[in-house]
Amino acid sequence: QVQLVDSGGESVQAGGSLRLSCAAYGYMYGSYCMGWFRQAPGKDREWVAAIESDGSTFYADSVKGRFTISQDNAKNTLYLQMNSLKPDDSAMYYCVADPLMADGPCVVPIATMNPYEWNYWGQGTQVTVSS
Repeated sequence: QVQLVDSGGESVQAGGSLRLSCAAYGYMYGSYCMGWFRQAPGKDREWVAAIESDGSTFYADSVKGRFTISQDNAKNTLYLQMNSLKPDDSAMYYCVADPLMADGPCVVPIATMNPYEWNYWGQGTQVTVSS
């Protein structure tokens, strides 16, 4: 089994930066896809970014150019560097992971954006951006 532990969320001013971390425990056999979702109160979960085990990255249009997803394989840790934060970025952020499949996240865009396609979820970390 894979366990994901999110951290790094806090309250910041608009225009500020944060770096979220996600420590992965357990063994993911073969190639995999990891990413981040977020959910604001009263809204559906929204896909933010994803990274394949080969380093390929994917971003939602709303964060492209401001957020950077990366991974440290030696530390089994996923990161999300968030710059130029806006109040609309306020949400609970969740780390996600899934084995790389031909019809799954990181391969098929619709699957990447669908929260039901991801098998492993972190507990979430809260990001609040004030204007």
